[in-house]
Amino acid sequence: MNELKQESLENIAEYYYPNKMGRIVLTAMEEIMGRHGVNAVLNLAHLHHLVNSYPPNNLELGFTFTEFSAIQQTLDEMYGIRGGRGLALRAGRETWRLALKEFVPVLGISDLAIRTLPLGIKIKIGLDIFAQTFNKFSDQQVRLGEDHRGYLWIIERCPICWQRSSPQPCCHLAVGLLEQSLDWVSKGRRFRVEEIACVAKGDETCTILISKKPIA
Repeated sequence: MNELKQESLENIAEYYYPNKMGRIVLTAMEEIMGRHGVNAVLNLAHLHHLVNSYPPNNLELGFTFTEFSAIQQTLDEMYGIRGGRGLALRAGRETWRLALKEFVPVLGISDLAIRTLPLGIKIKIGLDIFAQTFNKFSDQQVRLGEDHRGYLWIIERCPICWQRSSPQPCCHLAVGLLEQSLDWVSKGRRFRVEEIACVAKGDETCTILISKKPIA
């Protein structure tokens, strides 16, 4: 695993997800890999304290970006780049399904998917609310953009590739989560979602491009 030297870690500020989000991600992985599979990932990532002991179901900021990133890095190490990517995408989609139950009712947008609004407006409203959710409940920083290619989901402080180095974009869990969230907002339509920039490979931000028109 690409580990930082201890002296370097001591000089890096730590950022957090709420425990609830960490629990959701690990539970989503368990749905796909089984409990033994998740435990194997946690052990290889040197996160032994999380084995059979997921974070509590509360909004306290206790799940570190370092832990989140180590889990994603370990998926690639255990299953290879392609296999790890596939698992992370599936985990992202499952994370959305679980997060929907926890966060959407709190935000009061449970009827967003059935509002009588043009699809483009619903997508923009949905993305804005999702970004606000991350910004409000975690140390992750997200802003939205838009250009001739589509909508831009711009992560300025990303937990998925935190302190990682990669020759290619590696925030696959975020891509999967966005794919599933767009499916929900649009009531079953599919959009092209692609990470076009990643801090892990030296870019300024982790940027995910979302097509404005559905592909299916």
